[in-house]
Amino acid sequence: MDSTQWFTEEWAEQGSAISLKTVQILHSEQSPFQRIDIWETETFGTLMTLDGLVMVTSRDNFIYHEMLSHPALYAHENPQSVLIIGGGDCGTLREVLRHKEVQHAVQVELDERVTRVAEIYFPELCASNHDPRARFHFLDGIQWLKDAPDESYDVILIDSTDPVGPAEGLFAEEFYAQCHRALRVGGVLAGQTESPLFHLPILQRVHRSLKAVGFAAIKTLQFPQCTYPSGWWSVTMAQKSGDLQLIRSENPAHWNDIETRYYTPEIHRAAMALPRYVTRVLAEQPPTT
Repeated sequence: MDSTQWFTEEWAEQGSAISLKTVQILHSEQSPFQRIDIWETETFGTLMTLDGLVMVTSRDNFIYHEMLSHPALYAHENPQSVLIIGGGDCGTLREVLRHKEVQHAVQVELDERVTRVAEIYFPELCASNHDPRARFHFLDGIQWLKDAPDESYDVILIDSTDPVGPAEGLFAEEFYAQCHRALRVGGVLAGQTESPLFHLPILQRVHRSLKAVGFAAIKTLQFPQCTYPSGWWSVTMAQKSGDLQLIRSENPAHWNDIETRYYTPEIHRAAMALPRYVTRVLAEQPPTT
């Protein structure tokens, strides 16, 4: 009898799913906020799921973490103070702290258990957790932004789960307004914005909200992420003032200091070339009332 076990995440609204062949479950717990499971898979290394949804795997997380962090940091001329909302697995924090210009990196994650479990099962992602520039706060990121002083950060990265439950507010216009207020002149915001194939209305709403709260430039980058819905993902960046030009990565003195596996200046530029159907939807104006 075949004893093969599979983890499956269904994308019911899209009539599709992803399955990963598993070896064993390594850890399972119910935190105050969600169910956290850790699996050993046959070909994707370690897998973390939250409430049955893929959060991170050892095999492909580097693409997501690099594309969320480096484009925003390289679009800022001197990113000294960085705020990460979410990011419980700490992979984004690790990428941020590769930049020598960063003096302070504050991570605000609602569920401390995600980070503590990641420290055990994803030590490579948590390699920079004891960097003296890193600060952790296990609190509500939305409230943190409301309490933040004006113009207190150079870069804000929103490393969130899907826009349901506690994470829904991280896609709201009110939240983006708080980000705009908390960013310094020239500050850059970047957040994951789901699949351009499965979730285009979300991406459209994010663009409209960022424009409504006053961001000067808004650009979406696309990239493959095979364990996320559709296998195709996006990050959307916005700059408080400026035009989101690559500033530092064009300088070899900066670029050569950081070793990446996916991100390059060429990938950055190419990722901003969006399919025609996406650009048409993003250019649509909301109906007048």
